[in-house]
Amino acid sequence: MKFSSRFMRFIGGRDIFIGLFLLILIGITILIYNKISFIFHPFIVIFSTIAPPVILAFIAYYIMNPIVNLLERVRIKRVWGILIIILGISGLLTGLIFLSAPAIEAQVKDLATRFPTYIKQMSEGIKSSIDHSFLGPYYDQGYEWVTSTLSDLPSKIGDYLGETFEGIMNVASTLTHVVVAIFTFPFILFFLLKDSSKFKAYCLRLLPPKFRDDADQILENTDVQVGSYIRGQIIVASCIGVLLFIGYLIIGLDYAITLAVTAAITSVVPYLGPTIAISPAIIIAIVDSPFMLLKLAIVWVAVQFLEGHFISPNIMGRTMQIHPLTIIIVLLVAGNLFGIVGVILGIPGYAILKVITVYLFDKFKSRYNRYYGKDGQAYE
Repeated sequence: MKFSSRFMRFIGGRDIFIGLFLLILIGITILIYNKISFIFHPFIVIFSTIAPPVILAFIAYYIMNPIVNLLERVRIKRVWGILIIILGISGLLTGLIFLSAPAIEAQVKDLATRFPTYIKQMSEGIKSSIDHSFLGPYYDQGYEWVTSTLSDLPSKIGDYLGETFEGIMNVASTLTHVVVAIFTFPFILFFLLKDSSKFKAYCLRLLPPKFRDDADQILENTDVQVGSYIRGQIIVASCIGVLLFIGYLIIGLDYAITLAVTAAITSVVPYLGPTIAISPAIIIAIVDSPFMLLKLAIVWVAVQFLEGHFISPNIMGRTMQIHPLTIIIVLLVAGNLFGIVGVILGIPGYAILKVITVYLFDKFKSRYNRYYGKDGQAYE
C-alpha cells in the first residue's frame, strides 16, 4: 500500500495504522484489567490517602509561591522565606479562628435550632399569600412532598449508613483521612515551595529531548492558568465575605458573621456558589420583615456590582478566558461525576485540559499549513 498521497502524509502515513493498532491493544488491556479490577484496590486506597494532602498542598503552593519568590528577590533565602510565610499564615489563621470561633459557634448553634422555625414561618407566609390563588393546590402538593421527604430523611440516612458498626467504620475512616491530610500537607507544601523548579526539571529530563520544549511550554501555561485562577478565586471569595459581613452588620441582619463566612466559602465555586450562599440569608430576611428583605437585596446587589466591575476584573483579569456558560456546564458535569470535589476542582481541571487542547490544535494548524497551506488560506 502506498502512502504518498498528501492526505495520508497529513494524517501520519503508515504511523496512523500503528497508532490505531496501539489504541486497540490499549482498549483490550483496559477490558482485561476491568475484569480483575479488585487487584487495584490497594492502589485506589493509596491514591485516596495521598490525593487530599497533595491537592491541599498544591492550592496552598499557588497562593504562597509568589510571596516566597518576592522574599527571595529581596535577599531572603528561600528556605527561610518559606518558613516565615508558613508560620505567619498559620499564626494569622489560628488567631482568626480563636477570635471568631466562639461567635460563629454560638450563631451556628442558634441558627441550627431556629432554622426549622424560619422555614415553617416562611412557608406559612407564602401559603397565606397564595392560598386563594390558582397556585394554591400546587403549593399544597409541593409542601406535602417536602414534608414527607424530610420526615423520611432519618430512615434514609440510616439505610445509607448501614449497620452501626459499618457507620462507625466509615466515620473512623473519614477522620483518619482528615487527620492524615492535615498533618502531611504542610510537609508536602514545604518541599513543593522549596524544590518545585527541581521537580519540574527532573520530570522534563524523563522525556525525550525532542519533546522537552513542548512539555515545558505546556507546564508553564498550566501553571499560569491554574495558579492565577486559584489565587484570584480565593481573594475574590474573601473580598465577598468581608463586604457581605459589613453589609449585614449595617442592615442589622441576624447571624451576620456566620452567613458571611458561608458566602465566602461557597463563593470559591463561581456562579453557583453565590446563589447557594444567599439562600439562608433570604430565608432569615423574609421571616424578619419585607423591609429587611429589601435591605438584603440592596446589599447583595451592591456586593455583586463591586465584585463584577471592580474586584474580579482587577484580580482575575482575563487569564482564564472561559465563557460563563462553559463554567456552568463544567461545574454541572464535574459535580455529577465527582461530587463536591468535582465542583471545587472542575474549573482548574478544565483549565489544564484547555491548555493541552490548545497546544494540540496549534500542532494541528502547523501540520495543516505544512501540507495544505499553499492551496488556500493558512491557519493563523
